[in-house]
Amino acid sequence: MRSLPNPHPRKRRLHRRERQGRALIEVETNAVTLSGEIAAIEPLRHTPAGIPLVNFRLLHKSRQVEGGYKRQVDCEIAGVAVGEIAVGMSRMRQGHLVSVEGFLNRKNRMSAQLILHVTKAQELKDTGHAKNGNE
Repeated sequence: MRSLPNPHPRKRRLHRRERQGRALIEVETNAVTLSGEIAAIEPLRHTPAGIPLVNFRLLHKSRQVEGGYKRQVDCEIAGVAVGEIAVGMSRMRQGHLVSVEGFLNRKNRMSAQLILHVTKAQELKDTGHAKNGNE
């Protein structure tokens, strides 16, 4: 029996790929929303193709509910922004509060380290909550 071609090839939600004899299932959902304090930010730079890029570290502190129990969350994650988002973030400084949206990817194909790739960033007004872990 022949299968019909996908009428929406770019909207394929799930497909299998062979890798070292194992079938991997890939899905398109990879979305992160995180707020916190900029722990470190590098100066704006440009790729060889001229694309603006900025690397930073985001410190997040909050209280979350997991399985009905309160949990203190305290983490720091590396991030990168490109294009106009990078230009906007380059105006921010260490200690600024920010809310970011984006996706996770490996630092490079040989690394297991995750990097937050920012697709949207908004500076937050300092309400004092970030220092108390009540974001």
